[in-house]
Amino acid sequence: MATAPARSLDAYRDEADRFIAALDEEYYLHFAGHKERFELEPIYERFAELTTLDACTQLGSAAEGGGTGEVELWRFACEGYLGNATRAEAEEIAGLEASLTAEVGGEEIPFRMLRPAIANEPDRGRRASLDAVRIELAEEHLLPRHLAMAHTRREGTQQLGAPTYRELYDRFGFRLEALAAQCRSFLEETEDLYVAVLDPLFRRRVGVGLDEAVRSDVPRLFRASEWDEAFPAEGMVPALEWTLAGLGIDLRAQENVHLDIEPRPQKTPRAFCAPIEVPGRVMLVIQPIGGPDDWHAFFHEAGHTEHFAHTAADLSVEARRLGDNAVTEGWAMLFEHLVNDPAWLSRRLDFGRPREFAAEAAAGLLYFVRRYCGKLLYELELHGGTELEAMRDRYVEWLSEATKIEPSSGDFLADVDTGFYASCYLRAWALHAQLQAFLREEFGSAWFTRREAGSLLRELWHEGQRPTADELLDEVSGAELELGAVSEQIREEVNT
Repeated sequence: MATAPARSLDAYRDEADRFIAALDEEYYLHFAGHKERFELEPIYERFAELTTLDACTQLGSAAEGGGTGEVELWRFACEGYLGNATRAEAEEIAGLEASLTAEVGGEEIPFRMLRPAIANEPDRGRRASLDAVRIELAEEHLLPRHLAMAHTRREGTQQLGAPTYRELYDRFGFRLEALAAQCRSFLEETEDLYVAVLDPLFRRRVGVGLDEAVRSDVPRLFRASEWDEAFPAEGMVPALEWTLAGLGIDLRAQENVHLDIEPRPQKTPRAFCAPIEVPGRVMLVIQPIGGPDDWHAFFHEAGHTEHFAHTAADLSVEARRLGDNAVTEGWAMLFEHLVNDPAWLSRRLDFGRPREFAAEAAAGLLYFVRRYCGKLLYELELHGGTELEAMRDRYVEWLSEATKIEPSSGDFLADVDTGFYASCYLRAWALHAQLQAFLREEFGSAWFTRREAGSLLRELWHEGQRPTADELLDEVSGAELELGAVSEQIREEVNT
């Protein structure tokens, strides 16, 4: 299919499966600290036929008369074409992030550890110094590569036959404008609530109000160090095992799930899931640090892991590996937010103030959802054809409006994921809020201890990403996916 009409879609699917597996394995090896270089070029060269302009054109034609699967293959080919065109810059960026170091106050800190260092630093002045060094390094070394990549992606998008990246995703069936309308409503409806709950949280944790807070205060805010004692590093894996056992899942007996918890110098400090084979070989990677933020990240990635590990092996590649990523992100958020659930905290941890912690976590969720609303609205403008350099100021305007804290203009391209992934997170937050409400109604507040709930989850996980988030929610509860459900959830938790 990729280069000749006689090639079948099934053959294309098989090769696409191998291509994605190779990319995920390379991602795992580099970011888990097993290898220093992030080497994409050999992989793209090996599977070059999958992502040629000719392949994209043919798959686009197949998608016109096909179904969701054909559209997903077309989107995969187009993103592969753009990824192939920008792989050199992507490799350079990853290599620089792994090798750059900063000297702050006589201490040498790897670039990737600057954000954790900011989060762990109690002194406001030193946090600002760490942030200034991070911005300086990013501006000097990373931003030129991000700019080159952005220009190349714009040229590549036009070669694919779309005037802008936004128009390309409209053709893929993404309902971006409808979601943007929900984002505008969410920002407007939660404006007063945001100030009311974030201002006291900043004062308690950082020592300044929202109107005085700066971007280097934000990682410290969400580090939530006063709760560290309740969330020890050594307790993370046992807590996950206990949670899964309540749902009827034995983590240690899952031969297709591999826990990578060994410390390595170049290992990213953030947990991640690498579904190298779906469902055959799924890597759950963590370098345990401890604290609630680390627990959230670990449980989030565990949600991805269980989803991929339970996906049916006989599904097509587009149902196993592609599809609507709001689905797998929704499952990830369902697990992540267990760490905030008073019922879960009371049963699993020796926790004296679960409702207070849940209310603070809900305030944090409000920050992130508003931030992603701002991000999506910014990205729609960025990908609508506006001159790139003009978007520096627009990035600052959109994110400042959403969070009341000014970001660094130098992050205006680094803070953008391909494929309008911000839209997946927003829809996933809605999916989580509505799924959680359903599970509590059906199985009680301690639904995570009910094997019947586990059976339902495994049944839904079995479908992989064949249904969209909207279809999944409709199947489970008959409801429509609404971002407003997130604001309702947050209001309930902060007022409890």
